[in-house]
Parts: sequence; structure tokens; C-alpha cells
Amino acid sequence: MLIKLIAIPFSILAYFWFLFSLCLFHPIQWICLKAFGYQAHKRSVDFLDLFLMLTPNFLLSTSKCENIELIPTGKPIIFVANHQGIFDIVGMAWFLRKFHPKFVSKIELGRNIPSISFNLTHGGSVLIDRKDPKQALPLLKKMGEYIELHKRSTIIYPEGTRTRDGKPKEFAPNGLKILCKYSPSAIVVPITINNSWKAFRYGKFPLGIGNRITFTIHQPIAVNEVDFNTLFEYTHKAIVDGIK
Repeated sequence: MLIKLIAIPFSILAYFWFLFSLCLFHPIQWICLKAFGYQAHKRSVDFLDLFLMLTPNFLLSTSKCENIELIPTGKPIIFVANHQGIFDIVGMAWFLRKFHPKFVSKIELGRNIPSISFNLTHGGSVLIDRKDPKQALPLLKKMGEYIELHKRSTIIYPEGTRTRDGKPKEFAPNGLKILCKYSPSAIVVPITINNSWKAFRYGKFPLGIGNRITFTIHQPIAVNEVDFNTLFEYTHKAIVDGIK
């Protein structure tokens, strides 16, 4: 109870900063994209992610990415990770920014959220309606073809939704399978996220304080070197074994 009381002022500051950053960068993104194109928009999103990465600091928390040197360059990349909360998305967008990451996201995030909705709908990500699996197929195909053509990356969370206690949910293979099919030269990079869920251990308010959020990169595996079942099993095991 005492820790929750102590967390209240820190949570207010964190929410204020997060919302301020989203509102600040929404018009900046619009101007950059409309006036200067993709590269300028990408740079504005990088600065947005930098601002958002300061949010955990208001909660006396830290974030770090381990083994990023394992990720190859000049290849399409499929980042696969467990999902624990909003700071997963912010952290991966920031730490993996040089790989131009695009998200496979739920359709609800594409509506009425400053900065986030604009970036998802105009920055190359795809929005999936989880109630309509057939709608997802052509969008995942489009994403696979996109990263294959431009040698960029995508991020997918096979659990489909975040876990509230850090314990992984069942991994669904279909999304990853389609991405691999339409980006045959891609490299799959498993990532384990730890402690992100603790920011919401009490719910939406107050937020948890004093967390050490880590993003651990595991050994990449090439899509064209193994069959999909082997690739999926390796990816799943690497991610789950890394959860602490």
C-alpha cells in the first residue's frame, strides 16, 4: 500500500509526459510527412520515440537492449517478441530504429490516438482486425512483400495481446508464417522482453515504479535455411526461455 501511494506523484508525471509527447509530435509528424516525405517522417518518429523513452525515467525505471550487435544489416528483418505492455512497443521502436521497424498492430490503435495512430496508418505498419482473421491475410502478405522489397523490418507479437503478469501466452504461428512466406530472404530475430508488465502491476493507476526493463536479442535465424516448424519452435523457445 505504501509503495502505491509513493507511486502516485511519479505516475502523474509519467502520464503527463507521455501525453505531452504524443500531442507535441502529432503535428510535427504530419508536417514532416506531407512536406518532406518518408525520411523526414521517420526522423520525426525517432524523436517521438526518444521522448517516450523518457517516460519510464519518471517512474524511476530503466530500459536497456542487450545483444543488438547480433542483428544483421542490409536484410529484411522479422522481429518476434513476447508482449507485456505499452513500453514494449516504445522500447523496440527506439532501440531498433535503424532497421526502420513497422508494426503488425491491432486495428484499434489506428484510431484517435495522437501520434501513434498517425504513425501506424502512414508509416508502413499494418492494422489487423483480430475479430476478422481473413482480413489479416492480405495485410500480412503486404507487409512481407514490403520488408522484402525495401530491406526494412517488422515487429510481430505472436501472443496477440499483452500478458498482465509476465507469463507468456500461447504463441500463434500463422502471422509469422505468412511474413516468412512473402519475405523469403528475411532474418527472424527473437526478442525476450522482461519486466515491462510491472509498470501496470496495479492497473492503469498508479503505475509501478523502480522497474528494470530489458530487451534481449537472441541469435537470428534465416527464413530460407530451415523449414517453418523448426524456425517457429526455435523462436518460441528462445523467447520463452529468456523470460525471468
